[in-house]
Amino acid sequence: MPETAARAWTRKDLLGLEELSRAEIEHVLDTATGFKEISTRSIKKAPALRGKVVLNLFFEPSTRTKTSFSLAAQRLSADIVDIVKEASSAVKGESLVDTGRNLEAMGVDIVIIRHQQAGAPALLARSLDACVVNAGDGTHEHPTQGLLDIFTMREKLGDLTGRKIALVGDITHSRVARSNIWGLRSLGAEVGLIGPKTLIPGAFKELGVNIHHNLDEVLDHYDVFNILRIQMERQNKGLFPSVREYHYLYGIDSKRLSRMKSGVVIMHPGPINRGIEISHEVADGENSVILRQVSNGLAVRMAVLMLVQSARESHGG
Repeated sequence: MPETAARAWTRKDLLGLEELSRAEIEHVLDTATGFKEISTRSIKKAPALRGKVVLNLFFEPSTRTKTSFSLAAQRLSADIVDIVKEASSAVKGESLVDTGRNLEAMGVDIVIIRHQQAGAPALLARSLDACVVNAGDGTHEHPTQGLLDIFTMREKLGDLTGRKIALVGDITHSRVARSNIWGLRSLGAEVGLIGPKTLIPGAFKELGVNIHHNLDEVLDHYDVFNILRIQMERQNKGLFPSVREYHYLYGIDSKRLSRMKSGVVIMHPGPINRGIEISHEVADGENSVILRQVSNGLAVRMAVLMLVQSARESHGG
């Protein structure tokens, strides 16, 4: 990791992109670029976190994020502990802060937390000397997903200043959307939100984004379409008539792709509902960078873990 990046980052926690400056975001991305090379080695290891203990504390299900953080910590030579809600003392009524303090007393250096309540990582960060990294809190933010999305866009397009990025789908319930919006706006991109009125609160206009309810009218306007998951568990709320109608109005298929800009970038943070948000041929096509997002997530999370621990140590932690 470049020393300039280490000096520029002073936070022991990563709680969201809303609070980060453009310079801080760019330092994370630049540091991640340096870490990508590790994945190409025959021995995919670096000693940066040797002797440190990283805890995955997940109160919600996760496959990609949890595995990505675990691999990132392992590649930095850290020891890893995994705890899910069902195996924690939370089921016995222990508070989140007490859980965190007890784990910190056992020598945990970095806590990666996913929680159903917005603000839970911030509460924990105020209570611990250990680093806290938000892996998704309610509908608030998912900062490392936002960073890896932006990293992938920058890798494909270069400087994002003035670039036009669309987020399509369930904005209301998406913490990924919020992190993308904050990060992209900080980097000077134009952000558009596309979806039915029931899934895009009007309050988002205050964030300086464009809102569209007709996808077909703006297909040739955007450089990137980041397709968000329709959260099936919300369907009993009747936010749109049916998944069939949603696909008809907002699904990205080869016909719509043909009307987009040449070289348009198609993204999806996963998990994908194929045939609803995006068709098979588009998800697996040459414009798609979905698997690259997954690969880039490792480098971004390695950068985050390294930077927060370095900041903690520089402040005597």
